[in-house]
Amino acid sequence: METTVTGFTLLELFRMGGILMWPLLVFSIAAVAITLERLVYLLYHNLKLGDLKKRVEEAIRGGNIEEARDFLESQTRRRMGARILLTLVKRHDISEHRLEKAVEAEAMNCISSLENGFSFLTALGSISPLTGFLGTVTGMIGAFRSIAEAVDVNAQIVASGIYEALITTVFGLIIAIVAMSAHSLFTHIVDKFASEAESVCSDLIIALAETKEISRARPDAENGQLKNEN
Repeated sequence: METTVTGFTLLELFRMGGILMWPLLVFSIAAVAITLERLVYLLYHNLKLGDLKKRVEEAIRGGNIEEARDFLESQTRRRMGARILLTLVKRHDISEHRLEKAVEAEAMNCISSLENGFSFLTALGSISPLTGFLGTVTGMIGAFRSIAEAVDVNAQIVASGIYEALITTVFGLIIAIVAMSAHSLFTHIVDKFASEAESVCSDLIIALAETKEISRARPDAENGQLKNEN
């Protein structure tokens, strides 16, 4: 017996899914748009901190704070980490505790900027499958109504109504998978950056404190030498 498999285009599946395919279409466009926008944003703003830390630490230990400041200011446009370290360098003369608070506040601002749109991805990941299930339920209602109104009920009528009803669930789940996968990936990237930024800032604050101690120790040593000579 020869079996013929009939394929469907996306447009045909869209029509078969019913009215709830329209909000699912909007959700899919939103999910793809936010994912691409966040991907481009994260790639544009280089989140690496290793080279910044090395350059700034060398400048701090060499007593060239202005050099570190000029370097970081030239990097702030495309380096999110440079904005955080620039705050540290600009306010290097305040107490260690206040410096930590200032750097933490700037880091939170940067991380908040990186996480723009993440909440929308989470919402889309939750709403899309629910909308798909709603479409399936309404489709099943229509299928069973057709069965009830049919004079001659056969397996073809039942199967046709069921697979048409399940189309919205499939699309809803696909959208949710895309949205939640993107959210998980981006969250991992931002969390890694936040952890690295905390470690780098802590090391640089220690370097600043050590430099200040050395600077204070030198005048004391010079004064003691002068007294001995007198």
